[in-house]
Amino acid sequence: MYSQVNTAIIRGIDSQLVLVEADVSDGMPLFEMVGFLSAEVKEARERVRTSLRNIGFQLPIKRITVNISPASIRKSGTGFDLPVAIAILAAIGVIGQERLADIITVGELGLDGKINPVSGVLPIMMEAKRAGLTSAVIPRANLREAALVDGLRLLSVDHLEDVIRYLGGKCELRREREKTEEFTSRARQSNHPAEAEIYDFKNIRGQKSLRRACEIAVSGGHNLLMIGPPGAGKTMVARSIPGILPPMTREEELELSKVYSVCGLLTDGGQLMKRRPFRAPHHTISPAGLIGGGLIPKPGEISLANGGVLFLDELPEFDRATIETLRQPMEEGRVRIVRQQADVEYPADFMLVAAMNPCPCGYFPDKKRCHCRPSQVRDYLGKISQPLLDRIDLCANASPVSFDDLIREEAAESSASILDRVLQTRQIQKKRFAGSGIVCNSQIPASELKKYCALGTEEENYLRLYYERLGLTARGYGRLLRVARTIADMTASERIHREHLQEARIYHGLDRNYWKNV
Repeated sequence: MYSQVNTAIIRGIDSQLVLVEADVSDGMPLFEMVGFLSAEVKEARERVRTSLRNIGFQLPIKRITVNISPASIRKSGTGFDLPVAIAILAAIGVIGQERLADIITVGELGLDGKINPVSGVLPIMMEAKRAGLTSAVIPRANLREAALVDGLRLLSVDHLEDVIRYLGGKCELRREREKTEEFTSRARQSNHPAEAEIYDFKNIRGQKSLRRACEIAVSGGHNLLMIGPPGAGKTMVARSIPGILPPMTREEELELSKVYSVCGLLTDGGQLMKRRPFRAPHHTISPAGLIGGGLIPKPGEISLANGGVLFLDELPEFDRATIETLRQPMEEGRVRIVRQQADVEYPADFMLVAAMNPCPCGYFPDKKRCHCRPSQVRDYLGKISQPLLDRIDLCANASPVSFDDLIREEAAESSASILDRVLQTRQIQKKRFAGSGIVCNSQIPASELKKYCALGTEEENYLRLYYERLGLTARGYGRLLRVARTIADMTASERIHREHLQEARIYHGLDRNYWKNV
């Protein structure tokens, strides 16, 4: 007696359909599971056996073999429990095989037959729809998340007995289909409206040049490093940046939601991620926590920040080996995790915003307040490598806030007002890069710099002098041009003029001022 059931595995943030095959035959009594399985999948044998017994089904005293194919792909997770149970029940005739042809099933079993939720339901449903399946049996707790994918008949269940009665033809389950619009209509631009009101640029006092740097960074999708003494407001500025980021497109929402689904972090029981993320990991984070990985690979903070902001506060306090892992994802917008038993790829198109003090005490180069020895300052700044600095487009100074700025009654310019200008600048880039696959200026490849960042004779001579005087790298040259292109776009200028290069040079050279003065 043979049966098969459709289910799926997660690979990166996508899904792949697999078959759970069950064969019940005469021979020495045995319950065996094969198919390149991880420990938690093998444990499904005991969960399935016990849950079936507790709802009144005793497995026959025969040889039971369960294979999850293809056997060349590593299987992990607890979502195979329900498909294994259904496959066995179909093999012994409790459930008709014909009812399983167009259904995908996923769920974890409790020992009492209760069906528990699993992670990664959104990409699984998307793959089921792509493959032409028509129905899905899912845990009730995953219903909202599954309902984000249109075109599938969703059968949400709480208990294994409900599945058996329905698939055995003894009853009809309620065909629940909670419309995605019902949930998205309740979505907020911010998942935390109170926080969105607090972290608004109108609440930031002073810091005119830093505010300008933030607007340039967001307008062109550039990475930003803020350097300044403690208490200057670097963290508050960073937390205000999501408020001036453009709204997410539907494609961006789905990609980010798949990342959060795989990690089991979708909000409100399965609502699409509607607001660009802001991730601020602690400086003790491990490389795997930052870029992803682990024994069973999972997305890291850079993937959870996809399309949004990754904020690294107190940058030199991070382990150097950890932050050096950012270099490749910052260049490519994706990260590939290669392990002996897994090879996965995660999106990592984030905007890096970093903040740091110029020295351990925070007041260098103010000799009146800084008491650090030159060697201490050198060691502190030396934790940030030049290759990493070369990937940060803008470096801005966070100056101490004056008393007059603190007591000034009128509010500063709001995030909403800045966002209007950002959207206008992004619209210019959208038209320029239409059909090229480039979204914003920071993504212009080196091979296309002459096309999109053409310079006149005067501008070329100015940049040549700057390049030779400071000994810029090729990456630094491209970084300066991309920022100048953004500044030009902010003035609606077709060409990059000298004043645009001069302003870009200010943000490009600030980091050198600290490092060369050590």
